[in-house]
Amino acid sequence: MLETLKTLDLTPFILSFKLAGLTTLILFLISLPLAWYLSQTKSKVKPFLEAITALPIVLPPSVLGFYILVLFTTIDLNFSFTGLVIASCFYSLPFMVQPLQGGFESLNQNMLEASYISGKSRTTTLFKVALPNIKPSLLTALIITFAHTVGEFGVVLMIGGSIAGETKVASIAIYEMVEIMDYGKAHIYSGIMVFMSFIVLLIVYLFNGRQKSIGGLR
Repeated sequence: MLETLKTLDLTPFILSFKLAGLTTLILFLISLPLAWYLSQTKSKVKPFLEAITALPIVLPPSVLGFYILVLFTTIDLNFSFTGLVIASCFYSLPFMVQPLQGGFESLNQNMLEASYISGKSRTTTLFKVALPNIKPSLLTALIITFAHTVGEFGVVLMIGGSIAGETKVASIAIYEMVEIMDYGKAHIYSGIMVFMSFIVLLIVYLFNGRQKSIGGLR
C-alpha cells in the first residue's frame, strides 16, 4: 500500500478540480440570470425553458455525449480540455439552475415588490435583495455543480477520451485502473472520491441546517 501511495499520480485529480472549478464559475454566470428569469416570469415559454434546462438529468450521458461529440467535430473541440469544459457546462447546467431557481421562488414576493417600488431596477434587486437572501440555495448550487462535474464519467469519456495531462480526469483514471485490474490504485482513487463527496454533502447540510436555525431565531 505504501509503495502504491508513493507512485500515485495526482494529475487526474488536479485536472478534475480545474475542470469542475471552471465549469462551476461559467455556469454560475450563465445560470444566475436564467434562474432569476425563470423564477419571475409568467411567460408561456417557461415550461419549455425548464424542460430544456432539465434535459441533462434524464438523458443518458451517452446520448448527450454523442450529440456534443457530433457538434464538436465541426469545430475541432473533441479530445481537448476546452471541449471538456463546454461539455461539462451542458451536462451540469440543471444542477446550478434548479437550486438557484428554487431559492428565488421561495423569496417573499412582497420584499421584491418593495424593492421595485423604491426605484431599484431588476438587476439591483437581484444582486442587492434576492441573492443575499438565498445563501443556502446558492451554496447548494455551487457545491453540487462542482461535485457533479468532478464525478462525471460518461460525457467526459466520450468528449475528452483519456489524454494524460489534458483530459484524463480522476473518473477516467479509475475506469482505466479497473480495466487493467490495478485494484490497489483504484481503491485509493475511489476512496478519495468517496471522501470528497461525503465532505461536500456534509458542508451543504451543515450550512443549510445552520441557516435554518438562524432563521428560526429571528
